[in-house]
Amino acid sequence: MAFDVDGARRVVGRILDDKLEAWRDSGGRADDVLDETTGTLVPPAPDEVLIWDGLGAVMPLGRPAITKPLDGAVVQEPLTTDYQAVLPVRAPELRPDDVIRVAGSVRPSGPRDPQLVGRRFRVSDTAVGTYSVVRIVRVQVIT
Repeated sequence: MAFDVDGARRVVGRILDDKLEAWRDSGGRADDVLDETTGTLVPPAPDEVLIWDGLGAVMPLGRPAITKPLDGAVVQEPLTTDYQAVLPVRAPELRPDDVIRVAGSVRPSGPRDPQLVGRRFRVSDTAVGTYSVVRIVRVQVIT
């Protein structure tokens, strides 16, 4: 007997309102060229290949945690700089160092976080979870 996850897909589908693009550097760092004047590796242009585009969501990994120490004072812990990308399961599996770009939003009231539009995130951990309705990867801001 299989579970019917159609209802869960519909509910989760409502949060997948960011237009996302997934890019992969197929040559990796092996095709980068050393700039002898600056001493840095320069990737050839164009260096990345679009492997997927569709609807997903990029959101902060956590919120500030409010804890009460023993003396009763309220303390806020610092925010994390990690984000998570929530993708439909039909999206291809991503690899570390793949890049996710937030291209826009289909949300009628505008993007959930307008500052994320145009930003790029590097996939840092692909083992966060794949469920029957979504795939979640950890990403970090690069631009």
